[in-house]
Formats: sequence, structure tokens, C-alpha cells
Amino acid sequence: MWEPTKAIRDRSSLLLSLRHRFAMSVSVLPAPPATELLARFHAVRAATEALCTPLEVEDYVVASMADVSPTKWHLAHTSWFFETFLLAPHDERYTPLDPHYAFLFNSYYVQAGERHCRAQRGLVTRPTVREVFAYRAHVTEAVSALCTQLADAPDHPAWAVLELGLHHEQQHQELLLTDIKHVFWTNPVRPAYSTQPLPQVAPSAQGWETIPEGVHHIGHEGLAFSFDNEGPRHPVYLHGGRLAHRLVTNAEFAAFIADGGYRQPMLWLSAGWATVQEQRWQAPLYWEQRDGAWHEFTLAGLAPIVPHAPVTHVSYYEADAFARWAGYRLPSEGEWESVASQYSVDGRFVEHGVHHPLADAAPGMQQLFGDVWQFTQSPYIGYPGFRASPGAIGEYNGKFMSDQWVLRGASCATPRSHARHSYRNFFPSDARWQFTGIRLAADA
Repeated sequence: MWEPTKAIRDRSSLLLSLRHRFAMSVSVLPAPPATELLARFHAVRAATEALCTPLEVEDYVVASMADVSPTKWHLAHTSWFFETFLLAPHDERYTPLDPHYAFLFNSYYVQAGERHCRAQRGLVTRPTVREVFAYRAHVTEAVSALCTQLADAPDHPAWAVLELGLHHEQQHQELLLTDIKHVFWTNPVRPAYSTQPLPQVAPSAQGWETIPEGVHHIGHEGLAFSFDNEGPRHPVYLHGGRLAHRLVTNAEFAAFIADGGYRQPMLWLSAGWATVQEQRWQAPLYWEQRDGAWHEFTLAGLAPIVPHAPVTHVSYYEADAFARWAGYRLPSEGEWESVASQYSVDGRFVEHGVHHPLADAAPGMQQLFGDVWQFTQSPYIGYPGFRASPGAIGEYNGKFMSDQWVLRGASCATPRSHARHSYRNFFPSDARWQFTGIRLAADA
């Protein structure tokens, strides 16, 4: 049983311990100039709050399933991250606005203390939305003051923590959108987050990029920011194959459904077939039949599916079953990165404002970045030589390297500056609420 007074009392001694361990664990990360980081900090904080503009106060509090967190929680948790890992270790003058927030808004950092049950975040009606925005303002002001104080110390380890916090908040910007989409979908009224219409574009014919057999190198290199799970850079041997030029479309996935794809156990992994039976899956998440036609719930509301748009909100199980039905397979992350590294990081990101994947009529390789995260058949494990960082930062990625699959690229909800060639997203096999899609691969 959590004891609030004890947790608050213990937090000071805990943070003194974390102060040294966390600073040591991130001091090796490079950071851009102080003025650039501070400007980015304010831009990222403003972008998070701008995503909340279409919401009413009632929308901020709801959690519609265990994987979904309330918008209010995302706003507070990203502030808690800066407070816990930047301000507390590096600013002796900082005073928390409310010591209870350390318990309410911790996510999974065991070394940072006790935390509220994730599945019950939607029950926390207090602090109010107004109080959470006040908390954000309190933390933002304190971070700005600390950055001003450290402006003449470009090598101070606080800068690396700040940059990590920026990318952490960008991750939660994407989660904020995908979570509010699920919240709106569970509402019988099916409210719309935006009124942006989805344009109809006919895609180009499917083509294939050759993947030469031989040794390729994948993983992050250089001095720019990356998460620890993106390295070390290392060689992989690829047997040679082909990567599809474009993503699998709604029309192609509808053909899989019409052919009994969800009723043929031979197409599915054993655990996938068990999930289909247990959850009674018949189509991607957010698809439903209306007057004999497939419709899809989007952040702009319910509408007929756009046939040529990339299918999204499918699980690894569904992606794998579709690939087997189509006579192909999913790519490995080595295959994906070996091809993607030849192209610039360009695509439709959250800044485009559509918040849904669209078709692309351009010839050749397309949509490697943006639109949807793309499943690979690679399990999410550490690269050769990977070691989780010591201290609390080691909990960020490393402890999730079990029973998950790597996804590559980015989505229509990903901030542009958050995408890169080596980014490794990851989700368990049955997750469907993110903008996840399918790119096929084939053997040589």
C-alpha cells in the first residue's frame, strides 16, 4: 500500500541518489548549443499544448483502455520528466509545485519512486486541467531559468538531459493524438478532433526495391541525438531480397478480409489466431460496416474508407497474416534500414495537420517516413554490444526488450524533427491503437 506522506518524505533522499546516477548516465550524450536547445524546448512545449486546442475540458480526463492515458496525464507526465530528471538533480533552488505529482505522474521509472496504477489514470479527476496547465507553466519557467543560468556552461550534463526530455515529450505528442482518437471512438457520439477532409489520391503501381545480398551496416552513427536502443552501429548480413515501393492499402486489406483472412487459421501465428478468436477481430481497429460498405473512424470522424490510402491500426499479428496471404513477408529491420538510408527523411508528419495516412502517387520508393509506422519481422532486442545506461535512464528503453516487435519509419502523428533513419519504435504483437501499417518484402 502506498503511503503518501512516506513517499513524499522519501522523495528528497531518492532524488539526491538519482542526481548523481542520472547525470553520470547521460553526460556522454552530445547536445546542441544552449540557445538552440532552449528555443527548441519552448517550441516543443508549445506544440504539445497546441495539439490540445480542439479539446473540451471533459476530453482531458478520460482513459478508454489500459493502453490509453488521459490527455491531462500526458501534459503532466512530460512536465514530471523535466522536473524529476532535469530540475531536481541540477537546480538546488527548484521547489516542486505539489509533491503529490511525483506519485501521480511517474510512468514506469521504478528508481524514481512509487507510481499510480496505469489502468486507473482516468480516475484521477484532481488535479484539475487548469492545475495541470499551471504545473506545466511552473516547470517550463523553472527550466528556462536553469538554462539561462547554465548558458555559459555548454558542457554541463543538464543539456543532454534537456534534449532527451524534448524527444520524450515528442513521443507523448504522438501518444496524445492516438489516445484521444481511441477516447473519441469509444464515445457513441463519435466526436471529431478536426474537420480536415481526407483527399482521394490514386497510388502508383506497386514496385520493388532490390536489397543486395551481403554485409550492411545499421544503427545510429554520428553526433546527433539518438535513443540508446538505436546503437551501437553494427554489421548485418542480408541474404538479398526486395522491399515494396509503397504501403499496403485499404483496398488490398479489404480483399484479405473478403477472402476470409480472419477465418483462416493457417494464415496466423498461433498466438495471433488465439487473439483473433478471443477478441473477435474481423477488421482493423476503427473499421466498421455501414450499409454493406467499410467505414473507418478517423480523427476527422467516421467516413468511408479511402481505398488507396495505407491501411492502418493493424497489429503485428494482422500484418504477418496479410503478408502470408499475399504470398510475401514482412521485412527485417536490417532490410528496411538498408533501403531507407538511401533516402531523405521526408513524408507526411504531424505538422501536415491531416492526422491520417494518405495515398502517394509518386513513382518509386515512397512513404518510408510519415503516414504509418511499419512493422518488421525483427524482435525488439538489443543490438550487439548494447548496454542499458546505469541509473534511472536505463529504464527508458532497455527493460522493454521482451515480447515486442520493431517498427520503422514514422507516422502522420510523429513530429518531423523526431524521425530519423535509425529510429526503433516497438509494440507488442496485439497492439493496434497506434498508426501502424504494412510494407511487404520478398526473398530474392
